[in-house]
Amino acid sequence: MTMERHKPAAGADQAEFPVIAPEGDLDVENLEPLASRLRSAAADSPVVIIDATRITFGDSSLLRVLLEVQRLTEVRIAGPQPAVRRLIELVGFDRVLKVFPSLEAAEAAPVPVR
Repeated sequence: MTMERHKPAAGADQAEFPVIAPEGDLDVENLEPLASRLRSAAADSPVVIIDATRITFGDSSLLRVLLEVQRLTEVRIAGPQPAVRRLIELVGFDRVLKVFPSLEAAEAAPVPVR
């Protein structure tokens, strides 16, 4: 899992947000490192972007962590694989979390006003 700060596209009038890129299956057995990293990033930024392109599976514990972090800051999910997107949509979290087709789209979205 990587975490870095991405600068938005040249000329964009956006801030720099942390991007966290977890990989593989995310479930109750291995989710705590991601949860800890998300909480830490949320404490310092109005937006946390999750590059979900390499997440192959997520269960209800992943959804719980995403909702918990969404209460702290805006969570943007970038490029989720079909199985992860289906999970998010199945429980209606696509109405709570912002889901984007790509990392570039997530970075380009306007900064939220809280």
